[in-house]
Amino acid sequence: MDNNQNKDQKKEKTIEYCIARKEHLSGILELYKQLQLEDEPLDLGEAERIWEKSGSQGITYFTAIHEDRVVGTLFMAVLGNLTRQGRSIGFVENMIVCREYRRRGIGKKLIQMAKDHGKKNNCYKILLFSNHTRKEAHAFYESCGFDGNSRRGFIYKPQAD
Repeated sequence: MDNNQNKDQKKEKTIEYCIARKEHLSGILELYKQLQLEDEPLDLGEAERIWEKSGSQGITYFTAIHEDRVVGTLFMAVLGNLTRQGRSIGFVENMIVCREYRRRGIGKKLIQMAKDHGKKNNCYKILLFSNHTRKEAHAFYESCGFDGNSRRGFIYKPQAD
């Protein structure tokens, strides 16, 4: 195998990790179809309106890109806080890695990006919620340093009223 073939193979395997840009939005939406199977896909125009507001709301999307395809993503919201000497709180949501890319370290890298972002933004804690039935995901989050037993979360869904 010559050097050019070697370089092509390495390039093919490279995954780029970055803060998402608007150009990644349609890929994120496509990936979310694997996350919420029962949901109707969000209209791209509506998604763009939400995207435009997200930065001013303290929301950052992190992505893993392979060959121009979004193969992993999560978002993190950083909120100001009047306790803990004013240190922020981070919330990680909508973590998903494309089925065929799982168990390759992509999720760990995305979580690490969120943890680094939390440190940079002076978060005293980062919260992450997961469906109580997803035991494998819980083990993964614990392997990333999250404690699934220290707090109890409650969810209220206004549309249910």
